[in-house]
Amino acid sequence: MLKQAELHRALLDRALPKTTAWNDAVVGLAAGGHAKVVMEVIRAEGKYRVVGLVDAREDLQGEDVLGVPVLGGDELLEEIYARGVRRVFIGLGAVQATRSRAALYEKAIDLGFEVVSAIHPAAVVSPSARLGEGLTGMAGAIVGAEAQIGINVIVNTGAIVEHGCTVGDHAHIATGARLAGDVAVGRGAMVGIGACVRQGIKIGCNAIVGAGAVVVKDVPEGVVVAGVPARIFPRMETK
Repeated sequence: MLKQAELHRALLDRALPKTTAWNDAVVGLAAGGHAKVVMEVIRAEGKYRVVGLVDAREDLQGEDVLGVPVLGGDELLEEIYARGVRRVFIGLGAVQATRSRAALYEKAIDLGFEVVSAIHPAAVVSPSARLGEGLTGMAGAIVGAEAQIGINVIVNTGAIVEHGCTVGDHAHIATGARLAGDVAVGRGAMVGIGACVRQGIKIGCNAIVGAGAVVVKDVPEGVVVAGVPARIFPRMETK
């Protein structure tokens, strides 16, 4: 345990020396595949420097991910804040349940961090859309007129959120998914890769729409739907 603490201290001292100003610095929460994509979005935007990552997986700690050091686990966030870094991004994806991503966001906010949005220059966002804090908008994503996007939402690569849609906090619109006009996606819901949702449909909080599904009826809270047309399947609980 002592050696691990010493490693974390050395990594912090190297990546975040106390004498440096961190006005444009951001630290990523998680260091996996999704974090890599978000890092490249942030670099493409050019507003922030990614100076470090935190991840609970010990095998990643001390490694570099796209040239950025993994400093340790999220128990280091208080020390990172104390060293002057005030911004983080959520690098944890949401393949099924979005609860872990939401919990990470809430922890960062409770510690006083600003959770930055990362919107790729190749995304198209209507000027009349309303965007919540911490939005991740990947390359090719489209957010239409007067859409309302909640906090900590992912609109993934090539996904379309059409005019008048509402997407609740912590929801994930996955790669290539299509929401027609005036769709409402509830808090924590997941619309899977390549799924299509008919105009005006309501998808309940924490529901999962499976990959490639075609949704033509409202989806209740907390269920899994899949198929063409989409129907309800038993849900397998995830941690």
